[in-house]
Amino acid sequence: MRDVLVIGATGTTGSRVAAGLAERGVPVRAATRTPRVPGHIRFEWADTDTHRPVLKGVRAVYLIAPIGVADPLPLVEPLLHEAVESGVRRIVLLSSSAVTDHTPGLGALPRLVRAMSPEWTVLRPSWFMNNFTGDHPVAHGVRAGEIVTATGSGRVGFVDAEDVAAVAVRALTDERPHNTDHLITGPQALSYADAAAIITDVTGRPVRHRAVDVPELLERLAAYPPQFAAILAALDVGIAAGGEDRLTDTVARVTGRPARDFRTFIGEEGVTG
Repeated sequence: MRDVLVIGATGTTGSRVAAGLAERGVPVRAATRTPRVPGHIRFEWADTDTHRPVLKGVRAVYLIAPIGVADPLPLVEPLLHEAVESGVRRIVLLSSSAVTDHTPGLGALPRLVRAMSPEWTVLRPSWFMNNFTGDHPVAHGVRAGEIVTATGSGRVGFVDAEDVAAVAVRALTDERPHNTDHLITGPQALSYADAAAIITDVTGRPVRHRAVDVPELLERLAAYPPQFAAILAALDVGIAAGGEDRLTDTVARVTGRPARDFRTFIGEEGVTG
């Protein structure tokens, strides 16, 4: 069996996809900008000299676009051409539930993958439950006792990254290609106030949600490039307008097991710091 290339193999979903493939006995090519352990291979989007080595002998690719780039197409397109020319048959792209084919910049990637790859899947997960733990800004807010967003009372079908990875592994390894977009959510739609209340109840750590307007949110995002900060703010506005208030059965339908709910996630993962 030829290798499966996992781009971003040390990231939130990439690490889980790599682990899930290894559990199935699938040879994994773990590509990352910062190789940390034996077996990792260096990959840089901006360094095309790193593209061909990671693609050699690969039959399928788990593709995560460069993070923090408003228009990743110029960086991703050369790799896709290289992949197809080198014999890669299947591409599984991690996109987002908030991205459509008409979304400026990011929306071009699903269209390109569908057009170029003989076998393809576009994963469109909702917001990760995992953002409430670890080193994400939302997790920092949880530890400080206050989550700040411009989402108002809008609800989100938060999903565990483990469930997203499980869908990805099936899309990469199933004999029949999925050739579809998978909209992936958890089993409940929650507002950030709902999530804060659950965290408080489960952990005993007082956490609240503070809703702010877009200008204040942009001030809080000043560390990001302005164009990318505007994209992040627009995502909050979309949630406030109800754009993420939806649920799907994708995890259960594709993997055969139910998606983890938020209360269980917090109870099992905890809140560190």
